Amino acid sequence: MIRAIFLSAAILSGFAVQTARAHDNEAKITVSGDQRCILSNGTPDHSIGQFPTRGNPNRFKAQNVKVCVDATPERTGQTVTRTNASGITLTGIMLRPGTAEFYDASSRRGFSRNRASGWQVEGMGAAGMLGMDHANAHVDNRGLYHYHAPADIWTGSGQGSLIGYAADGFEIHYVGDRAQSAYQLKSGTRSGGPGGRHYGTYVQDWVYKAGSGNLDDCNGAMLDGRYVYFATDSYPFFPRCFKGTVSRDFLGRP
Repeated sequence: MIRAIFLSAAILSGFAVQTARAHDNEAKITVSGDQRCILSNGTPDHSIGQFPTRGNPNRFKAQNVKVCVDATPERTGQTVTRTNASGITLTGIMLRPGTAEFYDASSRRGFSRNRASGWQVEGMGAAGMLGMDHANAHVDNRGLYHYHAPADIWTGSGQGSLIGYAADGFEIHYVGDRAQSAYQLKSGTRSGGPGGRHYGTYVQDWVYKAGSGNLDDCNGAMLDGRYVYFATDSYPFFPRCFKGTVSRDFLGRP
């Protein structure tokens, strides 16, 4: 059974923007049949940090980005958790809050891509170590610029509350603290792994507590009679699970 969670439509006035072009950004959104496709040059419509930088050895590179999602999404009654990204903005920049890094006591940096510990590094919880810039973003080893959390520099662009589309095609909105995540830091200390208190450095520091916020476990709620996701200023920042049918463009290698 799907638990419906509602937010007031009076405070959420997002509207669809079909093109976005500013600075070096080039993006286009097309809808054909049941598919909405976002094409871009992978370049945001704002300044970015200097890369490479401490914590991020990669260099930014403009590139062709094309992803397609369901234009008429519906909830399936099941939840999908394994995807390579949360979604994409109207300006064609990927939303990828997760990381491929795990706590690793044998690594000089304290983390690596060895999953053995089971403690996955949380992007914004380790923002300094991972070289995030002023837009809560950095670049991967291919030079692809992507966001780990919302930031004022790109959410206040006069496009209403709609910022993009999720991996299953549902809209993603940003309304600041009017949408509250129901994920909370665990109490006490970590059992094994890095030890210490649950500070948010790792994904496993967080737990979903239904009713502690006004969003569901996938950062979703009802808006004007339709289900949408919200970007939040606290974990999980963007949806990390999905109620609809996830596009194949968001499965497998990011």
